Amino acid sequence: MMHFSFLVRAIRAFDGGFRRRAWRAWLLYPAVVSLAIAAAPSPDQVAATRPFVSPIFGDNMVLQRGKPNTLWGWTHAGDAVRVRIGSREANGVAGLDGRWQVQIEPPATKEEVAVEIDGPQQVELRHVLVGDVWLCGGQSNMQFGLPGVRDGATEVASADRPRIRFFIVKSHSAYAPASVPSGAWRVCSPQTVGEDGGLSAVAYFFARRVQAETGVAIGLVQDCLGGTPAETWMSSEALARFPEFKFPLDEVDRLRGLSGPQYGNYIMHWYDEYDAGVRGSGWWDPVLDEHGWKPVHVPGAFGDLGLAEVPAVVWLRREIMLPDPLPAGAATLNLGIVEKMDTAYLNGSFVGASSWVENPRVYRVPAGVLHAGRNQIALRVFKLKSKESFLSPPETLQLRFTGGPDFALAGEWKAAVSVDARPPHPLPLAYENYPVMPTVLYAGMLQPIAPLALTGVLWYQGEANTPHAAQYRALLPELIGDWRRLFGQGDLPFYIVSLPAFQARQDQPTTDGWAELREAQAMAARTVPNCGLAVTIDTGEADNIHPKDKVPVGERLARLALAGHYGKEVVTSGPTFRSAERVGAALRVRFDHCDSGLVVHGDKPGEFAVAGADQKWHWAEARLDSDDAVVVSSNEVPEPVAVRYAWQSNPKATLFNGAGLPATPFRSDDWPVSTTGKTAW
Repeated sequence: MMHFSFLVRAIRAFDGGFRRRAWRAWLLYPAVVSLAIAAAPSPDQVAATRPFVSPIFGDNMVLQRGKPNTLWGWTHAGDAVRVRIGSREANGVAGLDGRWQVQIEPPATKEEVAVEIDGPQQVELRHVLVGDVWLCGGQSNMQFGLPGVRDGATEVASADRPRIRFFIVKSHSAYAPASVPSGAWRVCSPQTVGEDGGLSAVAYFFARRVQAETGVAIGLVQDCLGGTPAETWMSSEALARFPEFKFPLDEVDRLRGLSGPQYGNYIMHWYDEYDAGVRGSGWWDPVLDEHGWKPVHVPGAFGDLGLAEVPAVVWLRREIMLPDPLPAGAATLNLGIVEKMDTAYLNGSFVGASSWVENPRVYRVPAGVLHAGRNQIALRVFKLKSKESFLSPPETLQLRFTGGPDFALAGEWKAAVSVDARPPHPLPLAYENYPVMPTVLYAGMLQPIAPLALTGVLWYQGEANTPHAAQYRALLPELIGDWRRLFGQGDLPFYIVSLPAFQARQDQPTTDGWAELREAQAMAARTVPNCGLAVTIDTGEADNIHPKDKVPVGERLARLALAGHYGKEVVTSGPTFRSAERVGAALRVRFDHCDSGLVVHGDKPGEFAVAGADQKWHWAEARLDSDDAVVVSSNEVPEPVAVRYAWQSNPKATLFNGAGLPATPFRSDDWPVSTTGKTAW
């Protein structure tokens, strides 16, 4: 199809301005149209670049039982395609865009089946199971691979579960809907669960329990990516309901029109526009001519360059001599804590980059990058706020080998300023170097697998939205509706992981984005039909945003599915807040879901806080009052009107029910919180 913008550019280019000589430009309009049509690929040419069968269908896959499955691919317009599974058969015809689509319900069987697809090509999908397919979405804690969990080696060794199959959708950002996903179905085994970054541990532990208790084959479609906010996984139509997203959506539209790289983030486009170090061979080239580069000391380079008080991009280079033979073991480049973003190269090879996640920075050096003798290190550092970008002690900066020794990197380097970004120089809209733009993962990773037949969705996401947690109250329900509309299978079960504990525990009552995000997740689970919440507040690590204990997460999601979808008698929830009533100078807090009564893990129920009409919070003493009630009070609050429980990023959460499930963090008040009114734009 010809784009009108192409015509306008061509016509304007004809003679110095469309308006001044419109009559001359329009004389050439038929020729321009013919040229554009000739240059534009035909539907058949587009279809020829796409596979006959979408890669989301393949050997070893799981087809969804009990409902029609839509299968699709691409061929020439008008071609007939037939799909056969056993004695069942369905037919379709490719449309004008070359896409064929067939609906067929697979037979009910526990045996492997073959799927035959006939048309201009003949394809047979082998070793296919019929069972339940769960879509596993979110960010890094859903992506976290099984080998990295607690006792990971043991878990991997026992992962011989052939009736669990999985497909990992490879990362792809797109500014317009993509068509073809990248990935392949695998049978769950000790050999496969570590491939491509590893099968999601949460998804695996979920599937392990569900499959064991139901006997149904489970297919897992892992469609997640670390660090990504919810809006990256939503359509532009859904986000258009939020006025605050108009500006970033317009920016995605602008970048799509440029037909350049589709990074999915803003900073890489900014680098392309302003960073002189990425032009030509690049300032990471080991043989770069360093004439004109200034000697500097690391840490301290920005001060040496007169940039201590301003944002700037600086490239740093130095040589390091390594012995022959090289030290044994794997090598890591250790840079300590860096502000704001760095990109690291060794001998011209990229070894790592981060804008915040890997602090302190520890980049694994791929095998074969280092050699005996002279080795070239190049760093690109974007400093924003601090006077110096390297914030750790100098001895932290090292090239390390697991077998030793360590090689110090602090000291003399050479530097060149690539961007002096002091005002009025423009800065990027955001600094993350991974996908954060609205819609780019919805278009790049979700649309290509729709409308795959599913049982439901597992969702572990929210960390990236904690700075704007109050907004998430509306954003998450909209996302759920967005996904359900995309797959077109009604109110699919949607099970949400409530964020675990993280960061340093505060010794005074407070509020923060993590507590407020958990509240938003609980609100969505409570108000959106066919949703559930897996509370994990009793898990987590203060200094690790990726806690290793994923078994409770997966198994609590499994409880939701077993009860909500499979009809099993399983407790799915810990205690949830019902009411708070004044009892003298105290509040009696009553709970629902107290199966077998409230239980305290520890010496007392905690942590509770109370406030009076002044909205000032104080820690409360708490005691069990009955099987479903706790009485809370504070000498500092003689007339309490509100109560909160486990209301901070890393609380002492000791209240459970008899089924061993933790109480959901809550607040009884509706007062403004720290993220009220905050949005990313």
